[in-house]
Amino acid sequence: MTTASATSKPSPSTGAKPAGDSFLARMADPTTIVMLSVLTISVVLLFVRWFLVQNEHSASSGDWSHVYLVPLISLYLLWQGRSGLMKVRIEAFWPGLVPIAMGIWCYVYFIVGVPNHFGQGLALVLTVFGLVLLLTGPAAMRHLFWPVAYLGFGITIPEMVMNLVTYPLQDMAATGGFIVLRMIGVSCDISGNVIYVDMPSGPSHPLNVAEQCSGMRMVIAFLALGVAVALVGTRTWWKRVVLVAMAIPVAVGLNVIRVAVLGLASMRNADLSQGDAHTLIGTVLLIPGFFIYLGVLVALHKAVPEPDELKEKPKADQPAVAAAIKGTIKGGA
Repeated sequence: MTTASATSKPSPSTGAKPAGDSFLARMADPTTIVMLSVLTISVVLLFVRWFLVQNEHSASSGDWSHVYLVPLISLYLLWQGRSGLMKVRIEAFWPGLVPIAMGIWCYVYFIVGVPNHFGQGLALVLTVFGLVLLLTGPAAMRHLFWPVAYLGFGITIPEMVMNLVTYPLQDMAATGGFIVLRMIGVSCDISGNVIYVDMPSGPSHPLNVAEQCSGMRMVIAFLALGVAVALVGTRTWWKRVVLVAMAIPVAVGLNVIRVAVLGLASMRNADLSQGDAHTLIGTVLLIPGFFIYLGVLVALHKAVPEPDELKEKPKADQPAVAAAIKGTIKGGA
């Protein structure tokens, strides 16, 4: 009787099932796939005007060509956080309708009321945030926030704001480029943001850093790069702050090199200092900038290992410690 009563007790596994489905199960559901496809098409159609204008900005200016990589980086951030998403239950969170309504209203306002491309882009990101919150819930949003927020780097900043913020940095680039050119033996002079490079034959050639080399917009590209490396490479907040803060000095340093290279190129052919040349050089300089970020990240990891690395070290030392203990025991015996 005792045995029968014991076996008749309900198993703990038969308790109430947590609300919602796992992220993996929900994504594998054909209904979810169809729903996400419909929502994606709906968002693209709703914001198609913004997408067309943004594509025009990015295609016509190398300063904003990095925008095409932003969605891919967001998808990679999403993939990187997949382990955390597998542990949470996702369910509909109806308050997510609030940011959706706000995003659509703001988008219409920045078209009809006060036309503003940047505001329209922020409205798009807000709408996407609301949709993700509605479909997955707050628990999943903890892992999805950064992939959604990173989409903000895909919005062109207004020219007026860029000129206000980057002009002092352009002045630094002009002065730094002038110093580098003089250090390598190039005869030149500077007046404001204009460097006058003495040509081998003929009058000096003016290199207007503010116009010919508007590469201080590289600050935005390097900031986007720094945030991506920070989010992907480490989970320690102070390391992320250091990597993001490196964006401005790296951009300024590489733009100094850019100005110096354009000055040297102008000595060979004045046409090389304008047109597509400065855009090409700026794009190429993204490569050493990326490796600089990786170098800083490696140095930070060497100085202060990640929490996971600290946990793994004792495990690696356990065999040696166990052997030492066994040896001591045998010796005592």
